Amino acid sequence: MKIIFALFGCLILTSCFNIDRNCADYKTGTFQFNYLEDGVEKTGKFVRTEAYSIDYFDGKIDSSSVRWINDCEFILTNLNPKSNQEKRAIHMKIISTTEDTYTFEYKYAVKESNRPNRVVKGTAKKVD
Repeated sequence: MKIIFALFGCLILTSCFNIDRNCADYKTGTFQFNYLEDGVEKTGKFVRTEAYSIDYFDGKIDSSSVRWINDCEFILTNLNPKSNQEKRAIHMKIISTTEDTYTFEYKYAVKESNRPNRVVKGTAKKVD
């Protein structure tokens, strides 16, 4: 019986915990993040406005439109896709925020039939 009360107490205490999400602070600005490419860690940068995201990777520049669903979620659509894969929209979701970073997850906005929708997580730092 004591175990049931202990488990119930832990459940109540953990259910009161809220993750900090000040997503509006990260709608616009200049951001930086690290990613792996062929086992090599690289740094990417992007500048996001209310309507656009300009990405800088490996000396290349790419632009996407941004459509906000709510303060913490948006859809990215590549403006100049060079392949069918680049034509697919990406659903971005801010999971948590800190003073100068946010943790996000992304996946394709439309799931392909007969394939699992892979969700990728990352962290971006606001630099401006």
